[in-house]
Amino acid sequence: MSTTTATFPVLKGRQSFASVTDKISGIPLGHWGWQWWAAVGVFLTLTAAFFGAIIHLLLTGVGIWGINIPVAWAFAIADYIWWIALGMAGTFISAALLIARQRWRTSINRYAETMTVFAVSISGLFPLLHLGRPWFFYWLFPGPNSMNLYPQWRSSLVWDFFAILSYLIFSILMWYVSLLPDLACLRDRAKKRFAQIFYGLLALGWRGEARHWQRQQTLALLMAGLGVPLVFSVHSMVALDLSQGIVSGWHETIFPPYFVAGAIFSGIGLALVLGIPLRAMLGLHDFITERHLNAMGKCLLAAGLVLDYCYLMEYFTAFYSGDEYEISTFIDRWTGDYAALYWVTITCNVFVIQALWFKRVRLNPVALFLIGLTALVGMWMERLMFIVTSLYRTQMVSAWGMYYPTFWDWVFLFGSLSMFILLFLLFVRVLPVVSIAEMRHLVHDLKEKRA
Repeated sequence: MSTTTATFPVLKGRQSFASVTDKISGIPLGHWGWQWWAAVGVFLTLTAAFFGAIIHLLLTGVGIWGINIPVAWAFAIADYIWWIALGMAGTFISAALLIARQRWRTSINRYAETMTVFAVSISGLFPLLHLGRPWFFYWLFPGPNSMNLYPQWRSSLVWDFFAILSYLIFSILMWYVSLLPDLACLRDRAKKRFAQIFYGLLALGWRGEARHWQRQQTLALLMAGLGVPLVFSVHSMVALDLSQGIVSGWHETIFPPYFVAGAIFSGIGLALVLGIPLRAMLGLHDFITERHLNAMGKCLLAAGLVLDYCYLMEYFTAFYSGDEYEISTFIDRWTGDYAALYWVTITCNVFVIQALWFKRVRLNPVALFLIGLTALVGMWMERLMFIVTSLYRTQMVSAWGMYYPTFWDWVFLFGSLSMFILLFLLFVRVLPVVSIAEMRHLVHDLKEKRA
């Protein structure tokens, strides 16, 4: 089977403006069955348990987690790095592919941008809760220093605050700007008065005039240009949380590009894990075609190979340096008490993704879904692995100590996952999961090409 555009079209069928609009707008405006309500009920219950765990944490303290000296960072920080990484691919898909004028981004950029907004929002919870006294989080915010409470400005932990806040604001703006034409479409097609008012308020008076389109597309292109370097800068700042320390296994200059590669890798994995079920359950096979699956599989493989190269260079620099403490840390990762974490990480992020070299695998939705899920598991394991294995055995033998996760560590991990899924279920029910306006542009371009 050839991999030409003719074999794998970016849009299936003889689609028209009307058919595209009817199909996509019919999802949020149509009737939803008991399956959706049952899923919302399950994840709403789990999310309520998550917030109950947060209240318990505020009343009791971070001691409910398994952290202790010397392992003072563990699940919460691993969750934080993992969640903020998952949001990177949404901006990459939406911004970088827009600049590169890749048509296949049209069907997936909306839900990719949405997962960015939700993932970054959830990631910001963990460093705040890890403060121990999160009600003093405003100390991180710039303001008068009359009480001498300001943190160390050269610390990357302060940069994290600005990185998360700026990236969250940027993601919301980019997501909302692209939604405006679709909100106006839902406003005009809605039958119920409440829906008309709801979408009308969100559409901000969009009437589809030429000046509206000109301003919206100019802003979208400008934000895409800003979004690409923002992806690299935000996760580089997260990497500096670790690399500026003098802990063996952390103090490495390769961490910023290493973290960026891992972020794009895990984010594309999440895009596959979300997109493939959406394609099946909402009947979007004409919009998310084999062309998209093939392209996303190639992107996941490319990002994974860059990540694997970073693994190799990390080991090379450790042994080439001759630093006995650095070398002992890496040997301990292979054979020590947490060796299982290391080998699961390598299996998921190095060996499993090699199946993506084969076109048959890239075109198989089930295989792609499982590989994307494996990438998510592997990246979370990697985050926990390099945090814990660098802390539990330091240069001082008297300071060695094991880390064991508690019940509450798992509650926070799976509770945050439940919150993300709940938010995504609500998004699919309320807003278009595929951009109506961009699909119309695609239909127009394809008709002109045929003509």
